[in-house]
Amino acid sequence: MPFRQESGLTCFPFCSNVARVHRKTIEKAVGSFLEFTNDGAEVVKFREFIPSILHVSRQCLASGDEDVAVIAFEIFDELIESPAPLLGESIKSIVQFALEVCSSQNLESNTRHQAIQIISWLAKYKSNSLKKHKLVIPILQVMCPLLAESTDGNEDDDLAPDRAAAEVIDTMALNLPKHVFAPVLEFASLSSQNANPKFREASVTALGVISEGCLELMKNKLEPVLHIVLGALRDPEQMVRGAASFALGQFAEHLQPEIVSHYESVLPCILNALEDASDEVKEKSYYALAAFCENMGEEILPFLDPLMGRLLAALQSSPRNLQETCMSAIGSVASASEQAFLPYAERVLELMKNFMVLTKDEDLCSRARATELVGIVAMSVGRTGMEPILPPFIEAAIAGFGLEYSELREYTHGFFSNIAEILADGFAQYLPHVVPLAFASCNLDDGSAVDIDESDDENINGFGGVSSDDEAHDEPRVRNISIRTGVLDEKAAATQALGLFAEHTKISYAPYLEESQKILVRHSGYFHEDVRLQAIIGLKHILTAAQAIYQSQHEGLAKIKEVLDTVMNIYIKTMTEDDDKEVVAQACMSIADIIKEYGYVAIEQYVPRLVDATLVLLREESCCQQEESDGDIDDDDTKHDEELMDAVSDLLPAFAKSMGSHFAPIFAKLFDPLMKFARASRPPQDRTMVVACLAEVAQDMGPPIAGYVDRVMPIVLKELASSEATNRRNAAFCVGELCKNGGESTLKYYGDILRGLFPLFGESEPDNAVRDNAAGAVARMIMVYPESIPLNQVLPVFLKALPLKEDHEESMAVYSCVSTLVLSSNPQILTLVPELVNLFAQVVVSPEETSEVKAQVGRAFSHLISLYGQQMQPLLSNLSPAHANALAAFAPRS
Repeated sequence: MPFRQESGLTCFPFCSNVARVHRKTIEKAVGSFLEFTNDGAEVVKFREFIPSILHVSRQCLASGDEDVAVIAFEIFDELIESPAPLLGESIKSIVQFALEVCSSQNLESNTRHQAIQIISWLAKYKSNSLKKHKLVIPILQVMCPLLAESTDGNEDDDLAPDRAAAEVIDTMALNLPKHVFAPVLEFASLSSQNANPKFREASVTALGVISEGCLELMKNKLEPVLHIVLGALRDPEQMVRGAASFALGQFAEHLQPEIVSHYESVLPCILNALEDASDEVKEKSYYALAAFCENMGEEILPFLDPLMGRLLAALQSSPRNLQETCMSAIGSVASASEQAFLPYAERVLELMKNFMVLTKDEDLCSRARATELVGIVAMSVGRTGMEPILPPFIEAAIAGFGLEYSELREYTHGFFSNIAEILADGFAQYLPHVVPLAFASCNLDDGSAVDIDESDDENINGFGGVSSDDEAHDEPRVRNISIRTGVLDEKAAATQALGLFAEHTKISYAPYLEESQKILVRHSGYFHEDVRLQAIIGLKHILTAAQAIYQSQHEGLAKIKEVLDTVMNIYIKTMTEDDDKEVVAQACMSIADIIKEYGYVAIEQYVPRLVDATLVLLREESCCQQEESDGDIDDDDTKHDEELMDAVSDLLPAFAKSMGSHFAPIFAKLFDPLMKFARASRPPQDRTMVVACLAEVAQDMGPPIAGYVDRVMPIVLKELASSEATNRRNAAFCVGELCKNGGESTLKYYGDILRGLFPLFGESEPDNAVRDNAAGAVARMIMVYPESIPLNQVLPVFLKALPLKEDHEESMAVYSCVSTLVLSSNPQILTLVPELVNLFAQVVVSPEETSEVKAQVGRAFSHLISLYGQQMQPLLSNLSPAHANALAAFAPRS
């Protein structure tokens, strides 16, 4: 062992002239020690040094010697990242010391920043320890007020305490949302009333910062949160209004879809803010508007005219930076309003022509935004309106590649992708011009995308991290890599474009297929996840194009099989080996799509490996699920990993759909790992994910589900009473499928199921989709065991909930049940003929229902006519002419 206890570190805490010790020596010593510290005795021995380090650091700070504290923080930095549990109980004293330092306004900004950075690393890597030692609230009590600290305008932004504190709060919200939300909301509520505008600014900044991490908690408290932020939007101080606009933009980004339901109070406030005297507030308001409108639909229509009036006026009279954010906002409005945007499209496109010919360096960002906007507007206008006027826009877009501006090239690839989508085969004429441009961007030199700083500068990137040493570290420290560059974004956009060109032009893409496939295969292993994600999506499109191109060729099947083999091997490898959850989720979704589209025979050879990879993900053992942890994560703090686990759980129904009852032996392997997510302590989203998955598996696997009914039914019955509408909806669907396919094993639950479903039919159930699925469940129960249902009690409640309002996938089950009962002249349903005539009339005029469903209802109506003849006349005369005529079309002809 090259580092022994009698070496420099032991005497470090007692050295009064420690600031003179060469920093590099100490860093090397600590690095060497940590490399070989792994057993219990060494760990305990090392912990004994920490109080001495803190004691000397405090003494030196008192005498104005801040260098010592900086060295202490550099040591703590190494301890946090060490795999050995070196901190233990001392984490409390380290946090206390760091909080003292970052609160001291008389210390150098660099020293304070180092202290805040230690808290940030702890929040990121040791969040469980912060929770265990009850340090979350003490940290927030210091960090939240730091958001209000005024900074010297000349100070380096990266070292500004308010910015660094925001980073800490954000990290804590992401890792410990349940412990962060309440204290921050309390701080925001109190500070919003503070006479000091910096505190009013801090109150809304804090809410904006935590909105990503605390999204679920915040969605449930939107009223009080919006009250604070919308109030701040009317504050007399510009800084407060600007922070409120920023917070609204964050909410719009992270609190979907719930935030949109508050559009009546939010949009007018944003509209007012667009008229603010301050350009900074205006700019942030455009950002908020763009983010808010992005997820709106027809709710935007009443605001469309005033919005576009303001935006078009601003576009012609504002400085460049405002014009750019204004274009983003117009893009969001166009996406939300779809066809309703047509009256404004011509004016917007005309204005964009002026921006798309700008060539000065300072104007190229605006040109990029304009190019993007034309692509978005084109999606609203559609092929018919866009195709005749496209050529000048295409020419301008291609010309932009000669201007050597990466962001312009990135946005232009996005523009071409949108045009390919609306033109489909009509885009083939442009392929020879645009595919080489995408190839060129994909093949750009990677060197410019990575900036690893290994200098001895003690304040690399403002972090003051320990400098990397070649002997101690094989790889540079991740946090010193700059990974957001124009080249990277350009590569991601070009990679996406190749996939979309292939998907939309299919056979016409034949000349470019092979080269595109090579690039996407290469990019599926790219160092940055944004590029890998687009490659994973694009490979599925390449497969779609390959099938169209090769299916009519001699030996075409062999070529399709070759492409499928390449794609599936990459996807399966990605599932367990990629370290990014979004990339892995996309691989899972693409595999599920391939299974559905190509069937079991095509994927049979991959099934054993696919099942193994799915098991690894369900057990949370894949590369992307390995998070640094200093202790066991308790279920109570587990967040629902929506994107990843929902995608993984989609694989099971895909298997079941392609394999039917043959899926049973595979499902037996996957069942227990899946059910871990259904524990009562898991988040409601986890539980409903499991219930939805089980419902779909039951639907397609059929009778083998009977063996699982006793383990599944108690969980599903509990979910029927969930406070979350999605959970109730999925539970209602699941009980129906279990009853339909579970055989006699479900009969003993019929009473409990009916009691659980009954409230979902009442006035207290606010969600139409829940009611529709409850109706579907009752229909399935009646169809399999009508004698086990008290029809005289159930049918009046059941029919009152019809017709279906939202989930028309339930139509076949529901109306088949009603029709079957009528056609069999069931005495219970024949007491309800007036209700039936009314229902049938609404079904046959509904544009949402299929002709198959209407024909079925028509047969049942004809049967009623044959039973009751002229007695039906008064009931028919009560209907509107449209309803009566539609029904009459199904009556038997004399």
